[in-house]
Amino acid sequence: MDKAITATLDAITRAGLKPPKRVTLMVTNGCNLCCCHCWPESRSNKTTPPVPADSIMRVIRDFVVLGAEEICLTGGEPLTHPDWFDILSFACNQTGLDHVRLQTNGTLLTEVEIAALGSINFKGLTVQVSLDGATPETHDRVRGSGSFVQAFRGLKLLADTGMGKQVVVAFTETQHNFADLPPLFQLLDELGIGQLVSGTLVMGGRASHTDQLAPPTPSQYRELITRYHSDSLFKSRYKKMGNIAAIEWFTGKAFPGADGCRCLETPYITADGNMYPCLMLPMDQLAARDVFHRPLAEVLFQGLARWAELPELNHRRSVELEACKACPNRLHCAGGCMGRAFTAVGDFMAVEDRCALRQAVYSWKPHQTGK
Repeated sequence: MDKAITATLDAITRAGLKPPKRVTLMVTNGCNLCCCHCWPESRSNKTTPPVPADSIMRVIRDFVVLGAEEICLTGGEPLTHPDWFDILSFACNQTGLDHVRLQTNGTLLTEVEIAALGSINFKGLTVQVSLDGATPETHDRVRGSGSFVQAFRGLKLLADTGMGKQVVVAFTETQHNFADLPPLFQLLDELGIGQLVSGTLVMGGRASHTDQLAPPTPSQYRELITRYHSDSLFKSRYKKMGNIAAIEWFTGKAFPGADGCRCLETPYITADGNMYPCLMLPMDQLAARDVFHRPLAEVLFQGLARWAELPELNHRRSVELEACKACPNRLHCAGGCMGRAFTAVGDFMAVEDRCALRQAVYSWKPHQTGK
């Protein structure tokens, strides 16, 4: 192994961090939609220049040399990048990468784009399509009029061309669309889509400036757990293709949570060239800058001093948060995600914004009702 690489990995380990494994890389902050929950607050692709392809490829190559196993290409909308296919092909051809994920809102997937995707001979390629409802009424409330029809057309084309099992549908849970999860499972299962994952609305970015959206309620989480236990077909579909926090928390509540925050194992690079130690930690004070114009090792060394404080901070949360001390499931949750906590209230030493939702799941009993 090259001495510079060895030195970089040694420095990461000495800082108490884990080397990058799953890298999220924004290839553009331009987008053809204007979703009201957009965390990076993406701008119009007609006025926002994409990151040069050669810069993106260099960063991908440098992360692979450091041992990265997965690259996620995101935006904005990656398909608005004029060189999206070249970038994706380059990533898929990197020896050592197990997975490459393309995140898209799905509205630009036509026969041309899907034929290009189908020409990539890489089993680790996944196409992640955002769908925030089982109907136009719920989805379009978030992503704009007509977007459901366009995204679903793209999903159907993917399925019809044999790529359905390589597709992951990503669903952002909100109060107005949460009840759509069971019918959405049915819709996607019948279509032949491989997986549905969901994440609770983060009240950051554009979501913090709108009154159109709100996170799900504890009663909605309890109702979903009840549905999981009472509806055998829904449960079967879920086990086949689902990953929803409410259900994963319930089925895993008897077990300790992950071994601390995965700081730097899941880095996030924005189109502005800022590198953050985690997708959930895009805070100015944690940015290492100019990643597209400097060697990756140099950028990492810039950030290490600040990032090295995060594991201890995360540990403190798990033992010092007053709200957690009496919680019977504190070992599973450990205070939750500190990135979400900071986004919600501006304080790393606060419980995360999903605390009430977690409590509703952990305390669920059969035939439970109430708010």
